[in-house]
Amino acid sequence: MNPTPSHEASRTLGIIGGLGALAGADLFSKLLKSQPVLADQGRYHLLFEQHPFKDLELPLDAQARLTSRKLYVYQACQRFTERGADAVLVPCFASQSVLEELQAELQTPILDLFDAVARQVASRVAPGARLGVLASDYVRACGSFERHFAGQYPLVYPSASSQARLMEIVYGPQGIKRGYLDGRVLEQLQQICGELQAQGAQLMLPGMTELSLLANDLQRQGVALLDANQVYADFAISAALGPRPAPFKLGIVGGVGPAATVDFMAKLVSQTPAGRDQEHIKLVVEQNPQIPDRTANLLHGQSDPTVALYATCKRLEREGAQAIAIPCNTAHAYVERIQEHLAVPIVHMLEETLKSIREAYGDQLPIGLLATSGTVHSRVYHQVAERLGLTLKTPDETAQAQLMRAIYAEHGVKAGFTQGRCVDDLRAAAVQLVREGARVLILGCTELPLIQRAGDQLVEGVKVHFVDPTQVLAKRCVSLSLARQS
Repeated sequence: MNPTPSHEASRTLGIIGGLGALAGADLFSKLLKSQPVLADQGRYHLLFEQHPFKDLELPLDAQARLTSRKLYVYQACQRFTERGADAVLVPCFASQSVLEELQAELQTPILDLFDAVARQVASRVAPGARLGVLASDYVRACGSFERHFAGQYPLVYPSASSQARLMEIVYGPQGIKRGYLDGRVLEQLQQICGELQAQGAQLMLPGMTELSLLANDLQRQGVALLDANQVYADFAISAALGPRPAPFKLGIVGGVGPAATVDFMAKLVSQTPAGRDQEHIKLVVEQNPQIPDRTANLLHGQSDPTVALYATCKRLEREGAQAIAIPCNTAHAYVERIQEHLAVPIVHMLEETLKSIREAYGDQLPIGLLATSGTVHSRVYHQVAERLGLTLKTPDETAQAQLMRAIYAEHGVKAGFTQGRCVDDLRAAAVQLVREGARVLILGCTELPLIQRAGDQLVEGVKVHFVDPTQVLAKRCVSLSLARQS
């Protein structure tokens, strides 16, 4: 067996061939024939997809709509990502004009064809040299070449009549896209390049990848036309690659309960320092009310929610979540057992809540816990409190029964009620804890903040601070997002 000639990491490139069958095949061929690939074929993996774009025959005129093209490229890039591509090549100048829009939704980088051409230009001619541009009506109208070369190189374009001939040369019934690569096509293209040379153009830049198919013939006739596909292939082999840093995305296990999920999302929005929509946090939410009841499992051995919680988290993970929030106190009794099987962290709401209390009030003040009997029984809050050196108090049996009625009764908060008996029952449990010396009360069921706002309140004439764990969780998730941006 021959030894591998290089110890460098392998490179997998995806090539979208369906935007122009001949141009795509030409790029693929030039990649295969490049010296680095021939010298180390074990290192380079080329994935070529020739799946024809449905609007392939439509000329890219100045008013062309790229919606179908953009979606086609996005879907192809997603398929390459699933196959492990390190980067994707899109041999289409029109599609490159919307690269930023596409790249914002993709983690695998699309290699910038304009960047490749610009580097080649810089190596060929000095700033100030005139460049002739042979582009489609669409690329010409959208100013792509101006964005990449303005201020350094004057650009010259064909006249209106020559531009119409150029479009016919590429898109016409006897044009390059139809396989006509010599004779009249070559002659007319040479004439158009001659016009640009007469305007002082020292180098011709193709704005349609099909022109690369005639580049060698034109170069032999003295026309300095860049071979865009060759330039793109060389760039792909040598460019530094790495996964794009994805914008922070938070996954939310929703439906536990449904109203609490909406409340948590509202708190995320209100706590995010954003001046426009685009500055808010990306969220992926699975609102799954069918996750078995946590309290019923912990107290009565009913259906175990572990698998449902884990499966929901895995789906969020597959959707690109970089952290997961579970706006349910009782569900945190299951976090430890599922976290080790996840690749992304669950932001531990209970731990964040108790840390924030210790930071604000120290570790000497008794803390009251207003939570479901399942949360109390699981001792998940108690375990975190013990690690942090904090003391927790829970309601006595009578007050706990009133609290459960506030949450689960026919007129409780889980049934959609936020006034009346449920408020009175919650207040009674709070009074009992205050009488036991608690001065900080945790609203330890995520529906309770819907009937008792956080902050300082008087309870039987005593100043008490109510803490909302979902508000603490939202604040922590916002800080994670901001840290990722800095």
